[in-house]
Formats: sequence, structure tokens, C-alpha cells
Amino acid sequence: MASHIERRKFLATLGGAAAWPFAARAQQPKVPVIGFVRITTPNDSAPFLAAFRRGLGESGYVEDQNVAIEDRYAFNEVDRLPALMAKLVGRHVAVLAATGGTISARAAKAATSTIPIVFTVGDDPVKVGLVASLNKPGGNLTGLSVFSSRLGSKRLGLLHEMVPTASPIAILVNPTNPEAEDEAKDIQDTARSLGLQILAVSASKADDLNGAFEMLVTARALGLEVPPTLLARADEVIE
Repeated sequence: MASHIERRKFLATLGGAAAWPFAARAQQPKVPVIGFVRITTPNDSAPFLAAFRRGLGESGYVEDQNVAIEDRYAFNEVDRLPALMAKLVGRHVAVLAATGGTISARAAKAATSTIPIVFTVGDDPVKVGLVASLNKPGGNLTGLSVFSSRLGSKRLGLLHEMVPTASPIAILVNPTNPEAEDEAKDIQDTARSLGLQILAVSASKADDLNGAFEMLVTARALGLEVPPTLLARADEVIE
């Protein structure tokens, strides 16, 4: 009888010990998840993701230790961004890092008004409607602006210096980019001051580029300026 009782005690103890690892895992707090989104491809984005990880590390956040990163890419297709953002919002990420320009930032803003969003853009975030003001952004967005998108006229001037006789010069315009209209106007103003003829051709995604380049050939364009959001795809077509 005593032997039977002792055996039951042993089995009960063994069963309790086997459950310890599962209980411990259940009690461990979940690490916060950061959603990292760029409009370009994984290869094009690799240096930026690496820099992002380094920055987190400098602040004490190490991937797979006390933070997780879910990276998503639109492969230069603007139409993919809303779905990417929606899936990350559905995952209840702690932060959305919408990097690579105003298009990504605006898609993130449209996806959530509660999850904190950190953006990097090349334009005035107040002017494009991301924040209320620079001093008091308000809402759930904050980030960094490098004002690089207004370099279109500078690039045109450089192209003119390199090839003074090139005219007309074509510019690819991405109509889905909220900065495109102002950018094109800056370039047109610069072209007039230089006495250059400008041919604007619209292209918002990869499928548009072949037709756009056919138009440039027909128009005998002697130079081309490509906005950053279309640069990777245009390079593939040119090759």
C-alpha cells in the first residue's frame, strides 16, 4: 500500500516538473514588435534596415532579445503600401517605421491613428500633411525630414552642365507621389531659366515604364531625369 502511494506521489511530482518549462514560457512577457516598411525592394533596403538595427542597438534594443522586427517591402509598387500597413496594424505592432519617403509615411498615417509612426521623408512634413507643426507634431507621427525631394532642379542643372546641348530633357513623374506636382513645377521653372525644353512623362509603377520609355524614344529626348521613387525600376528597364 505504501509503495503504491509513493509511486503516485512520484508521478505527480514528475508531471508538475514537466509543466514548469511551459508555465515559465507562458509567464515571459512578449517582446515589442516594430513594423519596418519601405517602398523599395529588400535588396535596395538592406543598408537602411542594417542602419535601423544599429540604431536600435545603440538605444539598448537588440533584435530577437528584447525587440522583434517585421520588415515589409512594396517592391516600388505604391499600390502595395496600404495592404502592407494594414497587415502590420492587424499584428498590433508597437511602432510603425515608415521609411523611404512621403508615400510610405502617408500610407502609415492612413492605416492607423493610434500606433506610433516614425517616418523619414524628403519634404516638409507640415506641408504634406503628416504633422500639425514641427514644434508640436500632434497625432501619432514623428520623424525626420532631410528635404531631399526638392533636388530635382539641382539635378537638372547638373545634367545641363554635363550635356549642354541636350534638349528636350525628359522627366519621369510619379503622379501618385504627393510631392510630384511641386517637384515638376520646380524643374519646369529651372528649365525655362536655362532655355531648355522639358518633356514630362507619367509613370507610377513598373508596368508603366516600358510605355514611358517608348514615348521618350519617339520624342527624341536627349536627357532623362528620374525621381528617387522610380529610380530602381527605371534602371531595370534601361538595362
